Amino acid sequence: MSNMRVLGIDPGSETLGWGIVEGSGNKYSLVDFGTVRSNPRDAFSKRLAKLYGAIDELVIRTLPDALAIEEAFYSINVNVAMKLGQVRGVMLLLAEQRGLAIAEYAPRLIKKTVVGYGNAEKQQVGEMVRILLGLKSAPTPHDAADALAIAICHFHHHGLSDRLDKAVGRAK
Repeated sequence: MSNMRVLGIDPGSETLGWGIVEGSGNKYSLVDFGTVRSNPRDAFSKRLAKLYGAIDELVIRTLPDALAIEEAFYSINVNVAMKLGQVRGVMLLLAEQRGLAIAEYAPRLIKKTVVGYGNAEKQQVGEMVRILLGLKSAPTPHDAADALAIAICHFHHHGLSDRLDKAVGRAK
């Protein structure tokens, strides 16, 4: 298995978390993490443009192989769900334009993979990210820790269906 660099994105319209993890299989390490904040008073289209520009710059600078992003989740607030969907759409478009492999993970799967429990709290996710990446403290803010968790999740699930297909093929 060759080394892979994964950009994890925790989509948010006011604070978008990002984290970059590099490695292969279940051996990986931190490259960088952070957030992109946009002004809630700006027009939503302007906020989307800011998120796109900042992440595009990050992709050009850090050259990830894949984008791992949280799947849309059910929200009681329709406006929140719509805005998150639009942020996700912009990130998927950017990844497609830049030729990145794209993987989407459900929030419960990310938590189950990283913490071992699908209903884990944000602090538990941050603490496990700290442990898995060998950091002195949990990444802050939680948006960045969540983005790193998404990238870590990708290392654990990437190519899993291929490996299962090969195993089933050998078993036959």
